[in-house]
Amino acid sequence: MQDAAPHRLPDQLRKNLRVVFVGTAASTRSAELGHYYAHPGNRFWRALHEAGITPRRYQPSEFASLLELGIGFTDLSKSGAGMDHEIDRKSFDLAGFCTKIDAFRPKTVAFTSKNAASLFYGKPSSAIALGRQPVDGKFPDVFVLSSPSGAASGHWTLEPWRELADWINSTHA
Repeated sequence: MQDAAPHRLPDQLRKNLRVVFVGTAASTRSAELGHYYAHPGNRFWRALHEAGITPRRYQPSEFASLLELGIGFTDLSKSGAGMDHEIDRKSFDLAGFCTKIDAFRPKTVAFTSKNAASLFYGKPSSAIALGRQPVDGKFPDVFVLSSPSGAASGHWTLEPWRELADWINSTHA
């Protein structure tokens, strides 16, 4: 699935957020409902709470209220929807993503999968480690999280999410 405005999830961004979560693109379910990480099998909302990033477990429909906690959302493709292999590669807008990050200057960027990080870094996901990434000085601190998607169950671990929680709660509270 590619293009068409109904797939677009609105960015949830403002200046100086503690963390911005970055996915590849909306899932089909998220695009249908208009909520980030909306598929019932997605671990995103549970992981946020279990890791200590949020004080309670939020529902996908509450995503906009996380701005009050200093948490934002965006995707590398704002027009595609579906599983990563279904997204047209031309829809990934890395320049636009970097422009948003430059404009809003969040303290931390958290890619919600190795695939999203591999698109950003331009290297295979097998070359991407989970957790905090080396600092380059020009970009905010970057974390790569295990994908919360139910399709990635075999690679799931809460550990990088806990590392992110410790980082943002100790340095950017």
